[in-house]
Amino acid sequence: MIIDDFGLKQLPKNSGEHLFEVIMRRYENRSTIMTSNRPLEEWGKLLGDVPTAGAILDRFLHHAQTIAITGRSYRLKDHATIAGKEDKNKKIKSKPNEPSTAEPAS
Repeated sequence: MIIDDFGLKQLPKNSGEHLFEVIMRRYENRSTIMTSNRPLEEWGKLLGDVPTAGAILDRFLHHAQTIAITGRSYRLKDHATIAGKEDKNKKIKSKPNEPSTAEPAS
């Protein structure tokens, strides 16, 4: 099971209990992958229940491998390149009744 982007929003009341039930049933039986952009210290606040968050993390992290990924977002990796091209295209386009600054195509 993969739980992706955990913590983007604060979860509704009792969500921690439901998540705990899922993690507890899968504990030492099935693989679970969870991604989050929130530090583990914030999970109690996200779930609205610090003790339940602690119990979830206790089971979830027992056999876990945590991987902290730092740096720029993979989804934005081409953003600077694309933005640069857009800026260049804006400079090339001319306004009506003005000469074009673009070089002729060969």
